[in-house]
Amino acid sequence: MKIFSCEEHVGHALDMFVALEKDFPIMDRLQENEQNNEKCEYCAEQATYIVANK
Repeated sequence: MKIFSCEEHVGHALDMFVALEKDFPIMDRLQENEQNNEKCEYCAEQATYIVANK
């Protein structure tokens, strides 16, 4: 599972991941070249974080 998130929604993304996966996620900051390709899953902003499985 991968959730892309902006700065504002990263806390919600972490909560949702734990609720759905029943496991702790890895949270990484996206590189600049990756940010241009991904949008936050909770709004229209550019994603700055990825919350994902190990």
